[in-house]
Amino acid sequence: MKYQDINSLTVDDWCRQGWEWGKPVTHEEYLAAVGGERKIFLTPTKPVPEKWFVPLKGAKVLGLASGGAQQIPLFCAAGAKCTVLDYSAEQCRSEREAAIREGYSVEILRADMTEPLPFPDECFDMVFHPVSNCYIEKVEPVFKECFRVLKRGGILLCGLDNGINFILDPAQREVVNSLPYNPLKDKSLFEEGLKRGEGVQFSHTAEEQIGGQLKAGFILTDIYEDTDREGNLADKNIPQYFATRAVKP
Repeated sequence: MKYQDINSLTVDDWCRQGWEWGKPVTHEEYLAAVGGERKIFLTPTKPVPEKWFVPLKGAKVLGLASGGAQQIPLFCAAGAKCTVLDYSAEQCRSEREAAIREGYSVEILRADMTEPLPFPDECFDMVFHPVSNCYIEKVEPVFKECFRVLKRGGILLCGLDNGINFILDPAQREVVNSLPYNPLKDKSLFEEGLKRGEGVQFSHTAEEQIGGQLKAGFILTDIYEDTDREGNLADKNIPQYFATRAVKP
């Protein structure tokens, strides 16, 4: 089985167990977004600044690995024309159920983002890509595909893992692993990850993630850091993630 398929099934299991990133927005949150009040997250705790978005009414937005009905419903509430691509069947199911509940239209595709994206060139105004690159080995091809499907002047918003989560023990108190963290090149990491129910996850450097966007042709316009919602690192305000805003010139 490909590691991508393992991760898809792993996320399905997390969703069935009540994973926080698999819980759709409530009806009340959706109605608030219709009225212009919304908090949309690329990373765990800091909402994306409103100035980062394109004008949403009528905009074509791709939620890349953004299933679970946490962000896309809020974009739809603002009048965006949304497509969501995710490889987890459960995350796609949540998107479908939220759309039926609230009565909006959304295109939902279950697909692997490590493959070429199934869209024509220059068809989206914005790509919204929350923390998910940690589930794929190579990130640069994803940025190249995002550049291809965005219109000129389009915006790429990414939530990215900075790698620190992978060097520590589960209690986040002791350094136990070296970087890069790649279970495909270390059988013990692979087996431990599956045993803990984590799937197959990967660390990535800033060179890969920021450099990958720049090499794809993007211009970086803003960045911020963030922590998890809980845990030893969060308690000490040690950043574990960062978010980037980039423009296709």
